[in-house]
Amino acid sequence: MRETLYEYEAELQGLLANHPELLLSNADDAPALLLMKQEVGVPGDENEGDNFSLDHLFLDREGVPTLVEVKRSTDTRIRREVIGQMLDYAANAVAYWSIDRLRGMYTATCEKRGTDPDETLADFLESTVDPDMFWEKVKTNLQAGKVRLIFAADTIPNRLRRVVEFLNEQMDPAEVLAIEVRQFTGDGGVRMVAPRVIGQSAKAEQRKGAPDVRRWNETEFMAELGQQHPTLVSVARNLLAWANNQRLYIWWGKGKHSGSFFPLLSTPGRNYQVFAVWTTGKIEVDFKYLKGYPPFTEEQTLREFFHKLNAIPGVRIPEDGIHRLPSIPLKVLADEANYRKFINAVEWVYQKLRQQ
Repeated sequence: MRETLYEYEAELQGLLANHPELLLSNADDAPALLLMKQEVGVPGDENEGDNFSLDHLFLDREGVPTLVEVKRSTDTRIRREVIGQMLDYAANAVAYWSIDRLRGMYTATCEKRGTDPDETLADFLESTVDPDMFWEKVKTNLQAGKVRLIFAADTIPNRLRRVVEFLNEQMDPAEVLAIEVRQFTGDGGVRMVAPRVIGQSAKAEQRKGAPDVRRWNETEFMAELGQQHPTLVSVARNLLAWANNQRLYIWWGKGKHSGSFFPLLSTPGRNYQVFAVWTTGKIEVDFKYLKGYPPFTEEQTLREFFHKLNAIPGVRIPEDGIHRLPSIPLKVLADEANYRKFINAVEWVYQKLRQQ
């Protein structure tokens, strides 16, 4: 077989759109990718329309946006111009893409392909992740600038390789990679492609490859809480059982040292975050997020919840706590009457949210 250049850039673009597994195939733990859209519009400014067009946008199962720009090696722009081009895309995408726009892109792509968006996403996530939580992770990653930038070509020039390796070592939490997708053809129309990931230098892998978080679960959470606050395990179990009875979605935290669980009210359009329980023996009250949900956008309603909590003996949330993430001692709920008052207060909140 002989190496053959792609005749048109669109040929390589179509190959990657239909086979995204080629993009990160070298790594043993390579993340699967789901196509959001080809030819993705990117605004140039807050009040402008789309000034740029990115070749591909994918998401992995962790909700990390993956931006892909494709060039043939015969295109002279691959040596320098493509770097500035991609950084433009990334900076403006992080600033101006909304989660609603991304969901709209994905739905339109599925409709174009004749597939069901919900079923396709469920298959991609292997039914192990709640779809609404997945989109929340995408939103969080975008806001944090946690994106993956990929330059794809049939051959990556040495100059581009050195720049990519440098950027990947320096940029955090963003990841920058180049992918060679060489094409070989033989007699009878036989074709083979050989992908190779470039940019994962040892230094970059050392900085970014080692996981610094863990996914907690009920068993590990209760064991850790039992180590730190053995008398509070029963309180946490009661709260978890109450949340399950309320059919709330339990999202387990990913803290490196401290575990947490968040009872979320999950609806088709949003996950409502009200409070979290931590292995440190505290309950975090999420006023900061709650005030963004109707009817708690009205301060009077938000303050009503604030006063309900402060009416519990042992709870002293300061006035400015209504704009933050204050905590209350979990041990306060060891008293049955206090526990009941807390449950009544949060049930009142969830009832308000369900009415929206």
